[in-house]
Amino acid sequence: MKNQTLLTVCAFLIAGCAGNPPHNIGVQSGRLAPCPKKPNCVISDQTDADHFIEPIGYSGNRKAAMQRLKSIVTAFDRTRIVTESDRYLHVEFKSFLFRFIDDVEFYFPDEKIIHVRSASRMGYSDLGVNRKRIEAIRARFNETP
Repeated sequence: MKNQTLLTVCAFLIAGCAGNPPHNIGVQSGRLAPCPKKPNCVISDQTDADHFIEPIGYSGNRKAAMQRLKSIVTAFDRTRIVTESDRYLHVEFKSFLFRFIDDVEFYFPDEKIIHVRSASRMGYSDLGVNRKRIEAIRARFNETP
């Protein structure tokens, strides 16, 4: 009985790690939402040195770049595309062990760049996970197809 109770409590704790979806997801006035003051977020369309990450550049047309990006992000384990339009993609990345969710956004402005924002829903520090993920996506995106 004690083990069942412990397992039930652990299951509820793990399920609760997903957090609530943020209210500020999306593009407003041509920009992604700023990062919170916590170090668990990176963003390319703002100059805050603690959170800044370079946007992803591309050549060719936006539609082909979007298709390439979608094929890359969906190849990661535990991903789900939440919202998609011709200029925007919102993807949830779920961690393996505790099922933490990171919200990752990609925005295609008129320039041949992809602005990115990657933020953890919960916690304070992400130990650099969001930055590493975006750099891994950038590296795969820049590989010759």
